[in-house]
Amino acid sequence: MSKPEFQPGDALLLVDVQIDFCPGGALPIEEGDQVVPVLNRYIDAAVARGVPVYASRDWHPAGHPSFKDQGGPWPVHCLQDSEGARFHPDLCLPQDTILITKGTRFDQDQNSAFDQTGLATELRRRQIRRLWVGGLAEDVCVAATVRDALDEGFDVLLIGAGTRPVTVEGGQQARRRMSASGAHVVDA
Repeated sequence: MSKPEFQPGDALLLVDVQIDFCPGGALPIEEGDQVVPVLNRYIDAAVARGVPVYASRDWHPAGHPSFKDQGGPWPVHCLQDSEGARFHPDLCLPQDTILITKGTRFDQDQNSAFDQTGLATELRRRQIRRLWVGGLAEDVCVAATVRDALDEGFDVLLIGAGTRPVTVEGGQQARRRMSASGAHVVDA
């Protein structure tokens, strides 16, 4: 991995690096835990440069519409205040990490860290222009977050080694779509 070249106006955005999305969790992504050491290196570099770190998390209420028993596509995962909803224990989030809580609605899912969270407004307030993005899963929440970031006018650098997909094919398709939309893949 080359050292990230953070600049003024950058932010690091980590998407849903939660226990339930890692091996042994309720909705495990194959090798999901392998993103943690990669993202920790980016966190260290961001902290050293004074770049803000944001971390989104699924924070679902019981009976969330994304759950299979409610007609959704996924097993129950990331229930509010559950062990599975916690960030991976080896993820070294700084104390001043800005948390983005999503997936709390009873009437819809929120895959993107931008979906009704106010994140775009927060980033503009802090004069952020470029986002470094990694996390889980590449073909679901990471892809939705990257798409919305681009739609909001932010430049996006996808940390290729810092994300994993639900399926290999889904990940390849998502990466092609993100690149075609203007995201740049780094550390692939």
